[in-house]
Amino acid sequence: MATYGFTDKVKITLKAGDGGDGMNSFKAYKGKPACGPDGGDGGDGGNVYVVGDKDMNDLLPFRFTSKYTAGNGERGGTNQCAGKRGADVIIKVPCGTLIRDLESGKIICDVYEDGEKILLLEGGRGGKGNVRFTTARRHAPNFAQRGVQVKPHGVILEMKVIADVGIVGFPNVGKSTLLSKISAAKPKIADYHFTTLSPNLGVVKYYDESFVAADIPGLIEGASEGAGLGHDFLRHIERTRLILHVVDISGVEGRDPLEDFETINKELSSYSEKLGALPQIVALNKTDIYGAEENVRRFCKKYGKRYQIFQIAALRGEGAEEVVRALSEELKTLPPPERIPADEVLFEEADNTQFEIFVDENGAYVCVGGLVDMLCRNVVLNNPDSMNYFQRVLKLRGVFKELEKMGCQPGDTVIVGDVEFEYV
Repeated sequence: MATYGFTDKVKITLKAGDGGDGMNSFKAYKGKPACGPDGGDGGDGGNVYVVGDKDMNDLLPFRFTSKYTAGNGERGGTNQCAGKRGADVIIKVPCGTLIRDLESGKIICDVYEDGEKILLLEGGRGGKGNVRFTTARRHAPNFAQRGVQVKPHGVILEMKVIADVGIVGFPNVGKSTLLSKISAAKPKIADYHFTTLSPNLGVVKYYDESFVAADIPGLIEGASEGAGLGHDFLRHIERTRLILHVVDISGVEGRDPLEDFETINKELSSYSEKLGALPQIVALNKTDIYGAEENVRRFCKKYGKRYQIFQIAALRGEGAEEVVRALSEELKTLPPPERIPADEVLFEEADNTQFEIFVDENGAYVCVGGLVDMLCRNVVLNNPDSMNYFQRVLKLRGVFKELEKMGCQPGDTVIVGDVEFEYV
């Protein structure tokens, strides 16, 4: 049986529903076979929404289903009946999920709150039925409009844990142990590196106050450049307001605690200047191990004036209450957490006036762009009125003039969408 670890970044494809085509029909009664147009409009396509869900912990479900498509609008009916609207798609994601455009990498939105519902993609508009095209001079239009076809879009879901306090430090310094002592979290704890393979969250209560703390795994030298597990999880402390830096002050693993402290801070700053500038509270862990006293003196002498420093023995819970008190008091002085601002990425429809002309390998002049897409929806090839409209738009929008600039001569082939004709 396959097993899957923590998933906090996935690529998925989204597609809103296509609009339904308008109906081309005429009323017919006994003895009166044609009594005027009565074609209804097509239904709009379904939208794609994303909703924050506090009960989701990672993005694992998206590893099994990566394509989400809303329902298409139904075709319009007779007697001016509109087609049914397509069904919406609602995608649930963990709170704190960033949604990025796959092509540009820009942020579309930040799903920050539980139950928050955000529109990602809007369904295509339904086409107009032939009854909509009646005019004082055109009493029986024999054509209808096609619905808008929408394109699929790739997005990246990137989970960033929402926590007030991020607990950082080298592997095996006691971060998970400390979290288990100050909250109800039950992280996996063992005496080897990289025991923690995903961020652990715990709600810490101090009298009437409470805050969320996250144990961030895998930080080692080079983490900001992808070494160890750090690059995968540094993103999870970008939202934090305060850092609790846990240091193994005993030095039993053969490393200098002061160098460890500087290394982790360097990695934080290398990953993000904002992250490196966050306020820190330092917890010197494993002070109950023989030989730790000298390292404590060295550490306090060098950093005592810059940081609040607490001596703890996380395994026994010693000093944990003092750390919680300091964290709670410090958080009161910090601004509240904010959602990450979006880059105002919009999946806009093509400009209906834009077009581009190129010459293909057969020498034909091919016109493409938003103008062509619009014409393909509105033009019925076997209807004289519709073809007259087609020719008029090409002239008014400057397509014929541009063809002449490019050297198009009478008799040359011109292709506009589904229409191919000889230029005259």
